[in-house]
Amino acid sequence: MVHVKDEGIFEEPIEKIWRFNGDEKAPHAHTALRNRKVVKQEGASVWIDTEVRNPDGKTYSKVKWKLTMNPPKDYIVEYIDGAMKGTKFTNSYTALGATRTKVNVEGNWVIPGMNEADARKSVLGFLDMVFTEDTGNLKKYK
Repeated sequence: MVHVKDEGIFEEPIEKIWRFNGDEKAPHAHTALRNRKVVKQEGASVWIDTEVRNPDGKTYSKVKWKLTMNPPKDYIVEYIDGAMKGTKFTNSYTALGATRTKVNVEGNWVIPGMNEADARKSVLGFLDMVFTEDTGNLKKYK
């Protein structure tokens, strides 16, 4: 297990980010994910079956997530089944004035077969890719 902290700045207001996060029709596509399907919803939590690209960049593993939304503060992602079971991280949002939002990501990732340094590098690369994709998707979102 590796503990990772990362942060970024969206050039978007926090209200738009939460609207985007809660909109099932918003462009949430990520190249590291495929076949995302909501299987259960209960209160602020959603259980999702998906496939996540493995660190080799070529193959995918089936996983089940529990995603719990806590607007306007954060959301929590838990891997409850699959190779990365036990992974849990939080995305926290802080408004920086009227037009910018800081995101902090912190949690513990379980990546079998990787040493801590390689796992950290893999997670930070994944977070950078998702942040870049979300930045582009948010620009298109009205």
